[in-house]
Amino acid sequence: MDYEGVKKLVFNKLKHGLSDDLRYHSPQHTQDVLEAAIRLAQMEGINGNDLELLKTAVVFHDLGFIISYKQHEKESVKLAKEILPKYGYSIDDIDKIEGMIMSTEIPQKPSNKLEEIIADADLDYLGRDDIFLISQRLQYEWKQLGIVTTLRDWHEKQLQFMKNHDYHTESAKKLRREKKLKNIEELEILLCLKK
Repeated sequence: MDYEGVKKLVFNKLKHGLSDDLRYHSPQHTQDVLEAAIRLAQMEGINGNDLELLKTAVVFHDLGFIISYKQHEKESVKLAKEILPKYGYSIDDIDKIEGMIMSTEIPQKPSNKLEEIIADADLDYLGRDDIFLISQRLQYEWKQLGIVTTLRDWHEKQLQFMKNHDYHTESAKKLRREKKLKNIEELEILLCLKK
């Protein structure tokens, strides 16, 4: 299994294949999720082959955006199934990677530890200090696509999403839950829902 070769190929495809309008779903986002996934995997005691499969799933999880914005996870899986056999990944490996990629689809429904880790890593920023900087990129994307039209509309959608979200792994809860609650509070103040 040649993870480094896969990583190089996928990041090259992300760099050259994504629309310029994708300010959030970018190579930087994939790198951010990769770092979060590795950190959570270490905290959760994941290593060896499982760690390699997790990292592979992370680099592929948003590759489908080069094809379609809607249901990009399914496109990511198709690309993984096409590319990974050439890099020594078995059918069993690819099945696990498919499960991990699909567990990042909103609403998230992970069914095992590796799926929980990638799902938590994908939304790690919700419980960090840089949430508002990062979310501005998603706001730009959604504005370009007509998903949101006003700043208030964006903040309301983000607040609703954050209130409905919870981390899956104990490690992510420990690391990010408290700050996420503070970020929710900041949004509520911004929307004048709280004084």
